Amino acid sequence: MAKKTVKTTYFCKNCGAESPKWIGKCPSCGEWNTYIEEPVVPKSSRGALFGGDDNGHRKSAVPVKINDIKAEQLPRIKLPSGELNRVLGGGLVPGSIVLIGGEPGIGKSTLVLQNVLRIRSRKVLYVSGEESPQQLRMRADRIAGSDQDCECYIICETSLSSIFASIKESDPDLVIIDSIQTIASDELDSAAGSVSQVRECAAAFLRYAKTSGVPVILIGHINKEGTIAGPKVLEHIVDAVLQFEGDSHYMYRILRSIKNRFGSTSEMGIYEMRETGLREVTNPSEMLLSGMDQQLSGTAIGVTVDGARPFLIEVQALVSTAAYGTAQRSVTGFDQRRMNMLLAVLEKRVGFKLAQKDVFLNIAGGLKVNDPALDLAVICAILSSNVDIAIQQGVCFTGEVGLSGELRQVTRIEQRIAEAQKLGFSTIIIPSNNLKGVSTHDFKIKIIEASRVEQAFQYLFG
Repeated sequence: MAKKTVKTTYFCKNCGAESPKWIGKCPSCGEWNTYIEEPVVPKSSRGALFGGDDNGHRKSAVPVKINDIKAEQLPRIKLPSGELNRVLGGGLVPGSIVLIGGEPGIGKSTLVLQNVLRIRSRKVLYVSGEESPQQLRMRADRIAGSDQDCECYIICETSLSSIFASIKESDPDLVIIDSIQTIASDELDSAAGSVSQVRECAAAFLRYAKTSGVPVILIGHINKEGTIAGPKVLEHIVDAVLQFEGDSHYMYRILRSIKNRFGSTSEMGIYEMRETGLREVTNPSEMLLSGMDQQLSGTAIGVTVDGARPFLIEVQALVSTAAYGTAQRSVTGFDQRRMNMLLAVLEKRVGFKLAQKDVFLNIAGGLKVNDPALDLAVICAILSSNVDIAIQQGVCFTGEVGLSGELRQVTRIEQRIAEAQKLGFSTIIIPSNNLKGVSTHDFKIKIIEASRVEQAFQYLFG
């Protein structure tokens, strides 16, 4: 009897595009050497994965006129973490599917488990494909204590069919999958984590979430480039993609929204990693300021905005004579090319000779800041270190520096001034004409407007 041959095709690991033969460059995403050979999913199996019946037949959808659809405002599911609710846009939407990604050991599982252990009114099914029940219990004892009074059920399983059998039996209100790269369907011959397995399993959970109205949270790995592992189609399937990032040398973690169909992608949540789990940082400005009473040269306080949240951050600079003849430029937490541009502006427009001096710049707290409004604080810190004169206490800065040395207007100026006033700063230097249409009656902080960097320097150093 002839052996049944398995039909295979080639998939792009980056975007999931298909090709009948191997090609070097993907025509969809443009990446090189990303095509791998995998077996084709049978139609009957695919129907079962997408929520069809046992024979693989899917139920037909009936077209409905858009005016006949009832626009019901579904109440969001509030999670115990206020920072997570903010990034999600107010909480979990019923029937949504959310993907949380991050580096290994950054705290993805801790963040999710810490939240589900504090939910009291809903049944949660936590599916783990990486840890044993004993490991999860040890983590639960560490982050929530030994007397958890919650409806959280744990199952350690990697088979897709077994997971859906447990879901059908337990009928949960929330499903957690940790992680999507470890789940595999028995109908596919490829290994867990492959393009076809990740795509089909994610699509099966999507079908379940949309038909049952139960939200699903997927935890995913990231690759060495820092993006979600698996095909790019995984990010297109889900409703929201959250990135959990941070530095292993610092205790702070940042939760950002890369994609969100039900909220803004400009929100950001900050956590502090402790022995007992993640602590929410409600006031990031206090975290990022050193609080030193002694005035030192080379330190300036800038007011920046990340998403919709303003906060103050400490910029540290050190300027010294080049010891080996070649000037060094070292930057931590800021764009080095932008710092080189600001140094060129200082030399060309203001007249400070820094070509033969080493310049070291650091953003305190381990954060990476891309807000151009931090330019004024950066050049003030560099100049303060160069002339070895400390900036007077209680002064902060916000403003973008142009190539001709002018100060350009920044967004959300009211929120920036209000944040500086709330933290007790007495003076803020901002670009000229940035207060057009803004009421300043409620501000008690002294506001200095400058049109060029020379005016800011004159106010600081006379």
